[in-house]
Amino acid sequence: MLAILLATIVLHLTDLIILFISTCANAWRTHGVTNYDLWHDCTQRNGGYHCRGTSDADWLQAVQALMVLATIFCLISFIIFLCQLFTLLKGGRFFFTAVFQVLASLFVMSGAIIYTVMSPEWKNESDGYGYAFVLAWLAFPLTLISGFIYIVLRKKE
Repeated sequence: MLAILLATIVLHLTDLIILFISTCANAWRTHGVTNYDLWHDCTQRNGGYHCRGTSDADWLQAVQALMVLATIFCLISFIIFLCQLFTLLKGGRFFFTAVFQVLASLFVMSGAIIYTVMSPEWKNESDGYGYAFVLAWLAFPLTLISGFIYIVLRKKE
């Protein structure tokens, strides 16, 4: 039981780190020395970065909100899990933790889908998706699996 519990905690912390990096990192889309982010568009010039704010497109603001919500819900889920770990009765299930974790996975999936569908409007042929975009898609199944583990997991003495 201890091994399953530790593996679940490690998976949850991995999810949280991946969500945080994908939300904050400056590489959702790349074009040569230019990186496009949810928050800034940065170009590398003379060894330094020149950054400007992103457009005020509604879909980009929706992606920003969904990624922040996914990160917050994943963090809240972890805190709830730690609280339930010490207060839940023997044989109880971690449903409350699972709800927040599954919602976090749905938020990150929705944000990544919106970005995937809407970004080709202003994407050049030579642009590519960056590592933060890939991490967002990686966070979706990991967070969903973590949520399902919490549904199945029972507290034992």
